[in-house]
Amino acid sequence: MQEKINWNNCYSPMRFGEDIARFDERSVYERDYDRIIFSSAFRRLQNKTQVFPLPERVFVHNRLTHSLEVVSVGRSLGMMVGERLAELPEIKDNPRSVQFYQDQLKAVISAACLAHDLGNPAFGHSGEEAISKYFLDRQNDQGFRSAFSPGEWEDLTHFEGNANALRILTKQFNGRLKGGYQITYTTLASILKYPCESLARDKSKGKHRSKFGYFQSDAEVFDKVIKEFGMLEDSQSPRAYFRHPFVYLVEAADDICYSIIDYEDAHRLGILSFAEVRDDLMALIEADGKSDMSRLRQNLETLREDKNESVAYLRAKAITALVNRCADSFIENREAIVAGQFKTSLLDSLDDLKQALSIIEKKSIGKIYNHESVVKIELAGFKIMSGLIEDLVEAVLISEDQAQKRHSKILSLIPSQYKYASSASPYEKVMTVLDYVSGMTDNYALELYRNLRGISVPAV
Repeated sequence: MQEKINWNNCYSPMRFGEDIARFDERSVYERDYDRIIFSSAFRRLQNKTQVFPLPERVFVHNRLTHSLEVVSVGRSLGMMVGERLAELPEIKDNPRSVQFYQDQLKAVISAACLAHDLGNPAFGHSGEEAISKYFLDRQNDQGFRSAFSPGEWEDLTHFEGNANALRILTKQFNGRLKGGYQITYTTLASILKYPCESLARDKSKGKHRSKFGYFQSDAEVFDKVIKEFGMLEDSQSPRAYFRHPFVYLVEAADDICYSIIDYEDAHRLGILSFAEVRDDLMALIEADGKSDMSRLRQNLETLREDKNESVAYLRAKAITALVNRCADSFIENREAIVAGQFKTSLLDSLDDLKQALSIIEKKSIGKIYNHESVVKIELAGFKIMSGLIEDLVEAVLISEDQAQKRHSKILSLIPSQYKYASSASPYEKVMTVLDYVSGMTDNYALELYRNLRGISVPAV
């Protein structure tokens, strides 16, 4: 019987797609990071919207810069937590574990943070909704729906970027190596924020089941990750497991950046005033109780001529405070975390900061995420992605006797790495479309939509 997950077996140098562990001057986890950062999937994040439309004169965050900043925060969390875990009685007498936590945990968290948004389609959550809506609109079409199993249908009607990230990292696309990027199981486990199938989605069961972490087509990959660490089962049918401990650090890094950095962009774009950004961030820093507020105010006075730099200074102080507190919370709750009994996120566990964070969250929703420019890009993105899904899914599923010339022309646009076998099931065919569409940048999706709709004609 496999030993259940603990601090001495929750890491592994083994890679998905390889039978033996390979070693060189770089650790296997540093190589994970390098493989991801040099990938085309990561580069495409530079033209995927984070929150705001990408203006020409004011530099705001896109998915790529967001991911790099999450890496920075995650590396700090991994380093701080790793040093403290290495001192625990159950770890300090295990030299292999001490070396991992002191030297390598930060590399694992960095690699996982780098990969956490790889599966997000163009136009962010609007893109996810557009993909799902195409299938939801055919909910009552029994002839169409009967082509898919219940699990497959749930995948398609609730397309999930987190599950897509696992697919991108591990799938052997045409002409590619076995195992995809051949990432270590440790890094793969660290991005499984929702370790369950789509049929197991149930917010009432806990945060780990509020979404899902793998598509039916990638169940074998998921099984191998679970088996590698003996992750704890939550439900056998539908399939659900409790999170791997390192997920909480990746999630915290993402949550911290989302909570703070959108504020900085909103100030640069004139959506939030300097006074309200200053006051809200200072309230958060003061609530933490660890900063010298007198010195902080003196530094702000020095920076008073440059409001952008003042906000950047407060952003750095706020992130530092949250990183320290999340690291403390992880250590304090480590037994519940490794036992699968920690029911919230690290950021949400900081009770004394909840009021300050709540003010920032409410203002972000009210003034930032519902700002006119954000709403317009979401609506445009929804329209674009809906049109692409409609055209491409129709082309891959239409029967040969009904297919028209335009359908074969559309199919010819799908890159060779996404081509499917003639014997492929309807689900497999649709998944190749989703592989193609979800990998598009905002600009590419817009251009292709215009071309297919006859709005613009490509240059020869």
